[in-house]
Amino acid sequence: MTGERHPTRHVVVMGVSGAGKTTVARGISEATGLLFAEADEFHTPANVARMRAGVPLDDAARLPWLRDLAAWMAARGAEGRSTVLACSALRRSYRDVLRAGPPSVDFVHLDGSAEVIRERMSRRTGHFMPASLLESQIATLERPQPDESVLVLDVALSPEELVAAAVEGLGLPAVNPVGER
Repeated sequence: MTGERHPTRHVVVMGVSGAGKTTVARGISEATGLLFAEADEFHTPANVARMRAGVPLDDAARLPWLRDLAAWMAARGAEGRSTVLACSALRRSYRDVLRAGPPSVDFVHLDGSAEVIRERMSRRTGHFMPASLLESQIATLERPQPDESVLVLDVALSPEELVAAAVEGLGLPAVNPVGER
């Protein structure tokens, strides 16, 4: 044993609210052993209250949150831990802040029809993000550009299919193949 550390991997599962980011990121974590985090849990109480009230966050409210997320990934990387983060990352500038954390970040963009996403949002309970903010998220979304490392997956796929496609598409080693528990 040489004590050499293998490079860590950092994945951000992105998309508008209701696209399935948390479900897919958790599935990737379970299949690969990457440490999971939900970006929503990093929001300040003031940000959560704002969103609960149906008020979208502006960039001034988002920037410290994004920096905290990037720092969290970088700190885990320094510990030798790979991560998977569920985070909207709707604008390129937001993705750029996240990329400034660990040495490299891959993104999985859960993309698809607003109708499918709206229907999913109507079924979920206990989430602070109201369905009324979906339109503002869609308007804010800046689709990833070819020079970004982004795997785009269709939200119409089942969660299991999305997890399997992400693990395969990113070349992540599966410690618990999708579908096995």
